[in-house]
Amino acid sequence: MPAVTVENPLTLPRVVAPADAVARPVLTVTTAPTGFEGEGFPVRRAFAGINYRHLDPFIMMDQMGEVEYAPGEPKGTPWHPHRGFETVTYIIDGVFDHQDSNGGGGTITNGDTQWMTAGSGLLHIEAPPESLVTSGGLFHGLQLWVNLPARDKMMAPRYQDIRGGQVQLLTTPDGGALLRVIAGDLDGHQGPGITHTPITMVHATVAPGAEVTLPWREDFNGLVYVLAGRGGVGAERRPVRTGQTAVFGAGSSLTVHADERQDANTPDLEIVVLGGRPIREPMAHYGPFVMNTREELQQAFEDFQKGRLGSVPAVHGMTEGAL
Repeated sequence: MPAVTVENPLTLPRVVAPADAVARPVLTVTTAPTGFEGEGFPVRRAFAGINYRHLDPFIMMDQMGEVEYAPGEPKGTPWHPHRGFETVTYIIDGVFDHQDSNGGGGTITNGDTQWMTAGSGLLHIEAPPESLVTSGGLFHGLQLWVNLPARDKMMAPRYQDIRGGQVQLLTTPDGGALLRVIAGDLDGHQGPGITHTPITMVHATVAPGAEVTLPWREDFNGLVYVLAGRGGVGAERRPVRTGQTAVFGAGSSLTVHADERQDANTPDLEIVVLGGRPIREPMAHYGPFVMNTREELQQAFEDFQKGRLGSVPAVHGMTEGAL
């Protein structure tokens, strides 16, 4: 799990929760069901079974892999539409190409993030490059959907390509964790991702036996998803393991502890810490569209069917009707 790392975390700025911070209690721990996405790559549905009031402004998150592909096996997604929200694709291991009907796109690899604001709508594709399809190899990443408030749902689409080297790297007072701030603010340190809905997104690697207590905005919700490893959440160290999500209650700090012993193939506890300011607006979600009303959903489908969300570039030899 390379993403972005440093040899000595103690050279990094340190995050310290105030002494009077109010610890957030753990409300629930859920286990992500497994499934398949796109053309058949394996995923864990991180937020399945969690009440939306605890997720808002997040909609869904899939852990893609971790999977070791044989030659010819790597898979992606076909062309598909989006409207009304943002997709965040974070690649930990492997390579993914992405392209949209507006001419945007690029390649993301170890530690890179592609932040796409779908806004008023576009067509989009994500796929492994031909070289990876030929050779096979390790693939592991996340895709997070972040809602947009009603005022921004029909904004012009845009991309942010966030390279691994741009991520804000921090540590804890004892150097027991490496904190990668992808978006938002953590203890006054700003990540590179620019968000319409205020959020914080952190990928943390916690050494065996180490504990992380992060200051956390009181107006944000708090979620921890375990990418790999075992540990405990909250002051009570409620057990969590790979593929589980912890939902935290109100407070101004959250705590995660890594077990002293990890699996042989997982030397550290790997987690994603998420929080955002709830939008608290009605949500109508179906497939690739996230709007505020059923009527807006119907309009999104109609606009897609009539080609108003763009068309697949001719170089692909496809027409929109082939989707």
